[in-house]
Amino acid sequence: MSKRKSLSQLEAERAAYEQQLVQLQHKAQQYENRIAYCEKGERRKRTHRLITRGAAVESVAPAVKDLTEVEFYAFAQSVFALPEVQSLLAEAVCSHDQGRA
Repeated sequence: MSKRKSLSQLEAERAAYEQQLVQLQHKAQQYENRIAYCEKGERRKRTHRLITRGAAVESVAPAVKDLTEVEFYAFAQSVFALPEVQSLLAEAVCSHDQGRA
């Protein structure tokens, strides 16, 4: 038969399990913080990329500064719909992909 535990032994076990629970909760919080940090880093990289590319567009075509956001998007759609631009973009992507290999 199994030996019955005393009240003090059960309380000690309970305290140990509660401490273990607190430690596991802390570890889970650390993982959640790490995930948030990584996701925030990805957002920062994207924001940086968008800003630098937008600045490049303004550098090459300063007149776009005067356009509203809607006008700029319409302009960008028109430009990227041109067959010549699609061809140049495809070449740039292909060249980039070959550089990775």
